[in-house]
Amino acid sequence: MPSPRVLFFGYSEVGYSTLELLLARGVTIAGVFTHTDDGHETQWFRSVPKLAVDRGLPVFTPESLKDPLWEEKIRALRPDLILSMYYRNMIPTRLLNLAPLGAFNMHGSYLPRYRGRAPLNWAIINDEDHTGVSLHVMVKEADAGDIVDQEKIPIGPEEPVSAVLPRIREAAVKVLGCQLDALLAGTAPRTPQNHALATYFGKRTPEDGRIDWNLSARQIFNLVRAVTRPFPGAFTDITLNGKLNRMVVWWGRPVKISTNPQIIPPGQIVTTQPLVISCGQGEFLEATDHEYLAK
Repeated sequence: MPSPRVLFFGYSEVGYSTLELLLARGVTIAGVFTHTDDGHETQWFRSVPKLAVDRGLPVFTPESLKDPLWEEKIRALRPDLILSMYYRNMIPTRLLNLAPLGAFNMHGSYLPRYRGRAPLNWAIINDEDHTGVSLHVMVKEADAGDIVDQEKIPIGPEEPVSAVLPRIREAAVKVLGCQLDALLAGTAPRTPQNHALATYFGKRTPEDGRIDWNLSARQIFNLVRAVTRPFPGAFTDITLNGKLNRMVVWWGRPVKISTNPQIIPPGQIVTTQPLVISCGQGEFLEATDHEYLAK
């Protein structure tokens, strides 16, 4: 009996690592749907399209899957199972239904919380002490299908996003590896999500990194550590020598200073060495790693 044919949708480091796992386990890959690497995006992750090409796999990089042409192409690939590992586009339900063994997605949160986009960044912004990965059945509504398996991942109270990203990758590989045989056999366990506990967060853009100095120092610190390198960074606009500049705060920490906080409005530079800026609630943030970009 021929082995099941897996149609792989994936990108970023989770996509790369899970595709590596499938190849190492000898899984038959019918094709790889991924994204063209964007030269304007910081490439902190390895290239899925390059790995697929190097291994002689059919590679497709459509901007959208809505065109009926893609249904014809996918039918021709004869997938038995669809796996989506950090693929960035929605896969229409009619395409999911083409795989008799089902379609499954790896989401970067401990579902049902943090459905939607950028779950790790949002979790750190919201001062969560953990996130996770969840392998779930793909349905019409994003991240709402039954859970196959999941794993919690701790987030330290002062950790940057870069410290958590490797744990996301490792957990995703572990979960997929544990459930791969069951997925290929069509016997993967399914546990319905408690939709009453679901939360949803939308896509983040670089502009969402703008600092609101009216927030507390802790809230601003959480934003800084959530979008610091390899992401675009938290920023504010500041006038230096009569010119408007953008200051990116790559790292910082809440501090206490010996002054009357009531007379300093939020967003004011209190000292320059070290660089301390006033926040809401009479608090202060020291920007320990920052740079100025001319606007």
